[in-house]
Amino acid sequence: MNFDKTLTIILIVLLVAAVGATVYIIVKPNPGDKFTEFYILGTGDKAGNYPTNLSVNETANVTIGIVNHEQATTSYTMESTLNGGTTSDVNYTLLNNETRMINYSFRPTQAGNQTLEFKLYKLPSNGTVYRSVYIYLNVV
Repeated sequence: MNFDKTLTIILIVLLVAAVGATVYIIVKPNPGDKFTEFYILGTGDKAGNYPTNLSVNETANVTIGIVNHEQATTSYTMESTLNGGTTSDVNYTLLNNETRMINYSFRPTQAGNQTLEFKLYKLPSNGTVYRSVYIYLNVV
C-alpha cells in the first residue's frame, strides 16, 4: 500500500510539473533568431541570370531584396558601389516580417572587370556593414 501512495504522489508531481512547463512555454515562447535577409535577383527575379557581361554605358537592372526578421521595426541604409565608388545611399524602414523589393538600374562608364556591391547598414550604424552582396561585372 505504501508503494501505491508513493507512486501516486510521484505521478501527481510529474503532472503538475508538465502542466507548469506547458504554461511557461505558452506564456514565454522562444522568440527565435533575429536577422535580415539581403539578396540580389537577376532577370526574371531569379537568383541568377545577373547582367554580368556589359558594354560601357549599357544600362542593366537587378532587384535587391530586404526582408526584416529582426522582431521589431528596423531602419536600414543601403549603399551601392560600382568599382569602389558610391553610386547611391538610400534609407529604408521595414516593419517586422516586411519585405522590400528594390528595382536597381546601373550603367558602368568604363571598361574592365568591376564589382557592383550592395552594403546594408542596420541603424543606428557605427559604420559596420550588417550585410553585403555583390556581383562581378565584365564591361567591354
